[in-house]
Amino acid sequence: MYEILHDYLALFLVGSWPNGPLGGVAITLILSALGLVISFPISVLIGLAQVSPWRWMRRVAGIWTRLVRGVPLLMIIFWAYFAVPLLVGAEVSAFATAVCAIIVYESAFLSQIVRAGLEGLPRGQMEAARSNGLSWLQSMRYVQLPQALANMLPSIVNQFVSIIKATSLAYVIGVPELTYSAAQVNTITLTKPLQTFLVLAAFYFVLCFAISRFAGWLERRIARQRAGVA
Repeated sequence: MYEILHDYLALFLVGSWPNGPLGGVAITLILSALGLVISFPISVLIGLAQVSPWRWMRRVAGIWTRLVRGVPLLMIIFWAYFAVPLLVGAEVSAFATAVCAIIVYESAFLSQIVRAGLEGLPRGQMEAARSNGLSWLQSMRYVQLPQALANMLPSIVNQFVSIIKATSLAYVIGVPELTYSAAQVNTITLTKPLQTFLVLAAFYFVLCFAISRFAGWLERRIARQRAGVA
């Protein structure tokens, strides 16, 4: 393993860059961050629809989340790979295709975090906001959502861990992320697949472990702030 790291560390970290496309850990983190940042506003809208007073909106949002969560991400990646170019009428890069697939997939999972965060708040707050003349949307925007976001943060960070692991599936459409880099190393070495993929597992473990620890620290910090402890 040490020999693999010594000879191919740069390939694992940044792919062929600067002599070729950026890849490895860098693309994995960029892909994960874009998937989280872009899917979160969509998930907020879906989460709001799931707790809305309008039955048809709750039903549509519920069907969408159950449908997306019931389909493997790999299948969504394949659908996006063939469907996105048809929708936009132009060739789309593998990276953009993977981003679109992850956005669709993660928005369904993040919407459940949003829904749980909103439903975890005391109902009296909504009643108090409505009694003061605020509409349902205004109550959500100014009263419910700001408080629920604090509850959601640790879960959102943990979901980021899931996104990082999910990006490995982008390898099948040629995105040069971390798993793709490991496959390149394996092709070069030929005789060391076990060591190569153990190194790959170590990279994923370090990334996910660090983010999970951060989520735990964030959760404890929020709990201390609520308890009035600096």
